[in-house]
Amino acid sequence: MIGMAIAAANGITIGYDDRGDPDGVPLVLVHGHPFDRTMWAPQSTRFAAAGYRVITADLRGYGESQVVPGITPLEVFARDTAALMDHLGVSRAVVGGLSMGGQIVMEFYRLFPHRAAGLVLADTFPRAETEEGKAVRNAMADRLLREGMAGYADEVIAKMVAPYNVGALPGVAAQVLRMMRTTSPAGAAAALRGRAERPDYRALLGQVTVPALVVVGADDEYTPVSDTEEMHGRLPHSTLAVIEGAAHMPNLERPEEFDAALAAFLEQLPR
Repeated sequence: MIGMAIAAANGITIGYDDRGDPDGVPLVLVHGHPFDRTMWAPQSTRFAAAGYRVITADLRGYGESQVVPGITPLEVFARDTAALMDHLGVSRAVVGGLSMGGQIVMEFYRLFPHRAAGLVLADTFPRAETEEGKAVRNAMADRLLREGMAGYADEVIAKMVAPYNVGALPGVAAQVLRMMRTTSPAGAAAALRGRAERPDYRALLGQVTVPALVVVGADDEYTPVSDTEEMHGRLPHSTLAVIEGAAHMPNLERPEEFDAALAAFLEQLPR
């Protein structure tokens, strides 16, 4: 089964892919900001071929999903994810996300712990935003609405992808730039404003009863390895994988290593 589709869920239209074995273990992957579901293309291809049911969706405001201006809290993204699972008849899944996507996964677990068979938290962190951080995110939202995405994309490409990979992996750098440049400024701004108000998930991590995989690129400036080690320490049933030769997008920069860590995690989950 390979399906690119649009669903009506939680009051909006959501663009998504549903690939692999309809009866396989469902794996729901949530993209980060300011990307879209194509950031999971290597994982979608590999794990669909391995017999999993891989579901990737564009968050509201991104990709092919509906843009809703204003403020989009993480709770709204999490409820959108649950609504798409309902639409697809998926009651429980392994739910994973990168960066903001990882924070959406934490929020999903807060709201729907019974619907998560496992968690994958990549290049993300659980702390609430600082007052300074809130001001920075809101100022960036204003800037994106004023200027568009292109200047921002050019500024952050060498933090999203390790500087040495921008040259060594031109196809990856081009894909990441394309995702950032084509994101709706209104969608990105709404997510930034919502993310600025996120709760602190550190206490929640200690209550997670399902297995978790914590992954990070060794050279990630946004989420240093030390942050990830702290998350790993708080999660009762977690595995930590540090991907060498990658920054904030290890699933694209080092897909074989990322996929090996994910495959090992999925294979040890109770069926």
